[in-house]
Amino acid sequence: MSNFTSLTNLGQNTNPNKSYEVPQPPTDSVSSLHFSPKANHLIATSWDNQVRCWEIMQSGTNIHSAPKAAISHDQPVLCSAWKDDGTTVFSGGCDKQVKMWPLLSGGQPVTVAMHDAPIKDMAWIPEMNVLVTGSWDKTLRYWDLRQQNPVHTQQLPERCFSLTVRHPLMVVGTADRNIVVFNLQNPQAEFKRIMSPLKYQTRCLAAFPDKQGFLIGSIEGRVGVHHLDDAQQTKNFTFKCHRDNNDIYSVNSLNFHPAHGTFATAGSDGAFNFWDKDSKQRLKAMSRCNQPISCSAFNNDGSIFAYSSCYDWSKGAENHNPATAKSYIFLHLPQEAEVKGKPRVGNTNRR
Repeated sequence: MSNFTSLTNLGQNTNPNKSYEVPQPPTDSVSSLHFSPKANHLIATSWDNQVRCWEIMQSGTNIHSAPKAAISHDQPVLCSAWKDDGTTVFSGGCDKQVKMWPLLSGGQPVTVAMHDAPIKDMAWIPEMNVLVTGSWDKTLRYWDLRQQNPVHTQQLPERCFSLTVRHPLMVVGTADRNIVVFNLQNPQAEFKRIMSPLKYQTRCLAAFPDKQGFLIGSIEGRVGVHHLDDAQQTKNFTFKCHRDNNDIYSVNSLNFHPAHGTFATAGSDGAFNFWDKDSKQRLKAMSRCNQPISCSAFNNDGSIFAYSSCYDWSKGAENHNPATAKSYIFLHLPQEAEVKGKPRVGNTNRR
């Protein structure tokens, strides 16, 4: 019997996108989702202080999953990352520490990094064999796991909200709309600092697969496509998404498809969409869930798109009731037509 429930049987939580529900989801809002780079193991971190892993089994259009393991932090967990060998998970959050969890070997988590304020985002950089962590203490810290102290601490202009790495490119978004670009071949110096092309607070970033620029999403239902080369600035543009007439929703997540170079956006309106930045087209608009989508992720070959449907704090803590709000994690199997880019034709679709 399948460990997934078809969403057509979920009553009021029916999902018209033919997605599948992951069993035993977090009991509070989901803060990050990441697939292993080596296998279909999905990690979720949550405001319920937990880090959970599921094993996903796929055979054609049939999917099964099973909870694999879980660990706890002392406070809400905000971010996570996999080591490139797919055996180890890092997680961090409001307890100001990063735990390294040797998941596949069944080992116990150990603390490998610390900050002076909550840790908001992180990435494992295999080319450097270091973990980089970004915090609300306005620093980036680089960690060699063989050492107790960071090998380098980089001051940021403000609190870190998001970071994205495709070596040697790293882009960090902070409060006050600062975007700090690093060339990781010289990580101790900023390569470039720019003001966000969007007018409101940064929510998420994603470096281009070709490392020539990045996507940025904000709370105003808009995405910016930004190239780093000064000669490419004419290619920069922004577009509206996750809007419904006069209602404007936050863009909470940006994910590039690993094979096609197209990307997904997910937002507080409960929708996720697939886009092609090169042809400036929306490839597919998916039907809305009845709760915000807080985060999302493709698996390593792009055959599975995971997304979380839960309260995303966009309406403040006063509107969050964990006793009544239920969190879900869904899996969508993208069709090629949804995620494969198309030649540019005529008018662009920027909605």
